[in-house]
Amino acid sequence: MLTFFRRKPAPAVTPPDSSAAAAIPFPKGEPQKGWLLPAAPEVLLATPQRQRLLAQIWQHTAVSRPQFQRLYQTPIERYAALVQQFPASEAHHHACHGGMLDHGLEIMLYALKLRQSHLLPVGVPPEEQAAQSEAWTAAIAYAALMHDIGKIAVDLEVETADGQVWHPWHGPLAQAYRFRYRIGREHRLHEAAAGLLYHRLLDSEVFDWLCGYPELWAALLHALAGQYEHAGLLGELVIQADQASVASALGGDPAKALAAPRHALQRKLLDGLRFLLNKELKLNQPQASDGWLTQDTLWLVSKTVSDKLRAHLLSQGMDGIPSNNTAVFNVLQEHGIAQPTPDGKAIWKATITSDSGWTHGFTLLRLAPALIWGQDERPAAFAGTVVVEAVEGGEDAAGIAPGAGGDMASDRNGGAAGQADGGADGASGGGATETVSS
Repeated sequence: MLTFFRRKPAPAVTPPDSSAAAAIPFPKGEPQKGWLLPAAPEVLLATPQRQRLLAQIWQHTAVSRPQFQRLYQTPIERYAALVQQFPASEAHHHACHGGMLDHGLEIMLYALKLRQSHLLPVGVPPEEQAAQSEAWTAAIAYAALMHDIGKIAVDLEVETADGQVWHPWHGPLAQAYRFRYRIGREHRLHEAAAGLLYHRLLDSEVFDWLCGYPELWAALLHALAGQYEHAGLLGELVIQADQASVASALGGDPAKALAAPRHALQRKLLDGLRFLLNKELKLNQPQASDGWLTQDTLWLVSKTVSDKLRAHLLSQGMDGIPSNNTAVFNVLQEHGIAQPTPDGKAIWKATITSDSGWTHGFTLLRLAPALIWGQDERPAAFAGTVVVEAVEGGEDAAGIAPGAGGDMASDRNGGAAGQADGGADGASGGGATETVSS
């Protein structure tokens, strides 16, 4: 199977028999309150759940144990050494200590399951598909495992026990640490940041192998950069696998996510919102309104819009529609439709003031207008102001440095979970002044 390495000779490399982190003298004992001790990869991966995931990943690769160690186990161990006890999100899916590792293993397994239904690359003779089979399988697994790894580079602030700031390009943590989420972090910047860390997981010999297949190589690089629209089927499989892992973490059915056509629910939600905004919802009214369009943001009253969106989709006979408003908020955020607050939630609080002086506070969803209208189709902008309330800081928790923008312990049950199901159903009154104070 490893004859693919002979296609393009590379300098002799001793195959790694363990993670690069194996030589690190990880500290022992109990950490001080509010701190976490880094652990060796074999310790992190030793839980029954993670052992089951590893066994299933191996079963879906169809390679021998030595080959699995080289191509899959070693990158997984290096991934574990880097992500340690970090969560996958602050207040959405896998928002708990170790959530990033669990999510990485789950999405890798789901992606490999999906890969078995496809012959890749598409449109080439069967003998060529057979020759490239293992390379495509590995590339899909790597794209899945690393799809969120950039979060530890740009979403988290990590401090070590000696008072230094840790960055993942320094290598695995070797002393007690604590972390918090950056306030005001840029949504989806982690996708671009993933490129900082590829080399921490994969050997140069693996890169030499994969880059020998131009179509595969381009798809992998696009997927790792978050450019799924250019990643073809590889990108689609990673998106579906991610949705399955998220659904499982939020109490949904991952099987439905695996079986669903790409972006099926996302399209339903967007089509429903476009219909409502063109036919039913009132924007920028002098007083009572369902939403407000500023120069660069569409603000929608959360409960009103969620109720009407669910009712519209159900009236169309569509399946898979979320059963309550909290689930709607989660799904809108999960699919990149609703933009998260600085502390990772779907619901924003803001005060709307019209140019006539009418004012009221609301709980709102924040969307990009480009999702709904073309540049020449937008209604006139709201003439009043939208002032967003500051995000309140949370209490300290283990693994979160003082001053973190949120309490992980209280936010652990999901992004929109725990949010109010809406707010008042009224609102105000075309270029708005929009103040975001967070």
